[in-house]
Amino acid sequence: MSRFISILTLGVVLVACQNTASAPKPSPSPSLHNTALTAVLQPGEIPQSLSKCPGSGPIAGYITALQGSDLALATRISDQWQRLRAKGALDAAISLFAYDPNACTAELAASSKTKSVASFVAVFGDEGQAERAWGSGLLGFITPAPDQLAPGLLRGTGTGLGPSSWTYTSTEVRLACWRRSVFLSLVVFTNLDSAAFRAVTAAIDARLN
Repeated sequence: MSRFISILTLGVVLVACQNTASAPKPSPSPSLHNTALTAVLQPGEIPQSLSKCPGSGPIAGYITALQGSDLALATRISDQWQRLRAKGALDAAISLFAYDPNACTAELAASSKTKSVASFVAVFGDEGQAERAWGSGLLGFITPAPDQLAPGLLRGTGTGLGPSSWTYTSTEVRLACWRRSVFLSLVVFTNLDSAAFRAVTAAIDARLN
């Protein structure tokens, strides 16, 4: 099928006392958001028949894993990640699970008979950056226009993932791409049922705080 893929402020306050002793350093403020790595799909959230792919983790590791099997695809994903960084992305991670190990290094959403699932999450500096990036597409998956109509395509609140979202469903492939807070998320299912798809997108969406 065609493809539609805090800085924590550490304040140190020095107080001049009679004995010149320093005041205790305050603890760092907690992070306001999850990281990309904690937001992506986790092992306990996928069908037991699927195994975790070696390239799962920070996006740099995924690109490295692809280089040994498909240099052209690795280069394309690297270029797409650099474009996201230029739009304000600070970090990204991907998790992949597959029945067949060959699917671990295949192009996302490529037509296949094997069962697989992938989730990608990028974290941006602010919500405006994330929204603009969502509007221009993610890893080669183009955000459909508001008036675009196609079988299996939904955009907006009807997806259950908020106004900045779209989903696509066909016989073999299910896609979801959405923006929540400072996060941009993509889920790609191949040959897995709709109930599992809804459960996975809901689990990831709950962590996009």
